[in-house]
Amino acid sequence: MTRPVPWYREPTPRQWKAMAAAWIGYLLDGFDFVLITLVLTEIADAFHLDTATAASLISGAFITRWLGGAVLGAMGDRYGRKPAMITSILLYSLGTFACGFAWDYTSLFVARLVIGLGMAGEYSASVTYVLESWPARLRNRASGFLISGYAGGSVLAAELYGWVVPHWGWRWMFWIGVLPVLVALWVRRSLPEAGAWQAEIGSAAAGTRPERPNPFRPLFTGRLRSWCNAALTAAASGALFCVFTPTGEGYVPWLSVLAALCLIAFAVQLGGRKGWLRYVALMATVFCAFLYSWPLQALLPTYLKTDLGYTAEQVTDVMFYAGFGTMAGCWLAGFVGDRLGTRRAYACTLLASLAFVFPVFAVRNSLVGLGLLLFGLLALSQGISGILPKYIAGHFPTATRAASLGFVYNVGALGGAVAPVLGARLAEGMSLGRALAVLTFGLTLLVIILVGGDVPRRLARLVDRDAPDDHLAPAAGGSGPQQAEGASAGSV
Repeated sequence: MTRPVPWYREPTPRQWKAMAAAWIGYLLDGFDFVLITLVLTEIADAFHLDTATAASLISGAFITRWLGGAVLGAMGDRYGRKPAMITSILLYSLGTFACGFAWDYTSLFVARLVIGLGMAGEYSASVTYVLESWPARLRNRASGFLISGYAGGSVLAAELYGWVVPHWGWRWMFWIGVLPVLVALWVRRSLPEAGAWQAEIGSAAAGTRPERPNPFRPLFTGRLRSWCNAALTAAASGALFCVFTPTGEGYVPWLSVLAALCLIAFAVQLGGRKGWLRYVALMATVFCAFLYSWPLQALLPTYLKTDLGYTAEQVTDVMFYAGFGTMAGCWLAGFVGDRLGTRRAYACTLLASLAFVFPVFAVRNSLVGLGLLLFGLLALSQGISGILPKYIAGHFPTATRAASLGFVYNVGALGGAVAPVLGARLAEGMSLGRALAVLTFGLTLLVIILVGGDVPRRLARLVDRDAPDDHLAPAAGGSGPQQAEGASAGSV
């Protein structure tokens, strides 16, 4: 009797190399992005900012994510996942390097906008690159392993924070962030293109397809529509900028509605008559996912330093527990997702995380106790985001996957821009710890309902009864829970 092949031998050396490259890129992406959360109090002191204004610096990178995700995603669909990944790494590295030279709030905010463009592209390019390179049966695992790189970046940043900032100051943390440029050069020289994209679309260069895909074609089908969409882009970007800076003070509700309507207009055009409701539902789901996770992720260092009075070294220790908990949770999510199915694993793990929310903010005098509780909370709540890319990407075919994933995910990621400001505002009427606990608990419940109830797919079928369940599920005839969630889907 032939013994089954261990799962880790199923991917080829080339597929493991693709994973390693994308993981390193995402690790450095996470390192660059979370720096601002670690040095937020130092920046607030240097530029004389209150907590809410300082928190808007975290939001700055989210303002441009919707645009970066769509544009670099479309680049990935048309020219390949690898060029899009290289471009995104360069953008967020140079944006982080520029943060170290900021002379005031505005200059730092502009640099954060550039980071947002690159981070959005890194997500869509890396996710599609890995998912389309790995075996279909292991795609939840591939998703979880990849996203764990972000948590690894946060651990690395936390360790460097305790060593660099007390000795050299906060600017050096950003100057170190230029190092991912070296990764971009390695990716450019050493890696192959994603297998599924190369087989289905890359062959267009050899003339086997009439043309490469253009996901933005629906936006430019006439001069009038082109001008209208250019105006929508300007309106959405301007409204978001005003919402998350003091510029729009007093008009935030109206500007928020304007930005939302502009982004929904893009979703309706990109999704078309049969797909627009899927786009909008996924955007709302991701938005809520960021709202439950980002208040804690963005304001945890501030909570530790202000409410608990921790030193830089103690913050480093707690952030290590938190970051490693998220990383371990991403690994766990991959295995559980391949066993139970993506959606079921997501909902069940989030439900288990609720038991840790309030105990985390009840601990005040035990660094080890707080670290262990944070490890458990983040492993089950933020760790499950390791399979969020697989959940979203499965809704879209190869030809438009990167652009659709990039747009939907990064529009929803505006929840991460709202979250720290919302947490800071709530903390004006209660303690920061209580505000974070309330937001995390309530919004986690909402995401459990949206994902566990399969709300985006159910809504999509209201306008398209023939919509496939999962474009990334194993081919028909396979076995396992993925077929139970997506028996009609084909492999890509």
